[in-house]
Amino acid sequence: MNRRAYGNAGEDAACAYLMQRGWTILDRNVRRGRGEIDIVARKRNTVAFVEVKRRSGLGYGRPAEAVNREKQTRIAHAAALYMQENNLSDSKIRFDVIEILPGEIQHIECAFDATDLF
Repeated sequence: MNRRAYGNAGEDAACAYLMQRGWTILDRNVRRGRGEIDIVARKRNTVAFVEVKRRSGLGYGRPAEAVNREKQTRIAHAAALYMQENNLSDSKIRFDVIEILPGEIQHIECAFDATDLF
């Protein structure tokens, strides 16, 4: 399986996980500026911008550790543009990370705060 297919399979699993928990998937693979958002999901009045990290093992650490400050900034800027374009300014927002390892999905809610990035 190539890298993109591996990542897509992880995003598919993350979407299924979120939908089982009552989230509606609004969008996937949203590119704005230099940033990309893997999943945009809504539950009630909360919109989550979700970064999905899939790994085959822990040889390089936990998958969420790859969401460094630079990546957080790119995600947050893309999210701000997405919110403006889709009239979501009245929604609560948060930034989540879903880690996928063999036999394990971990949803890290509010994985980072973007208020200081703007």
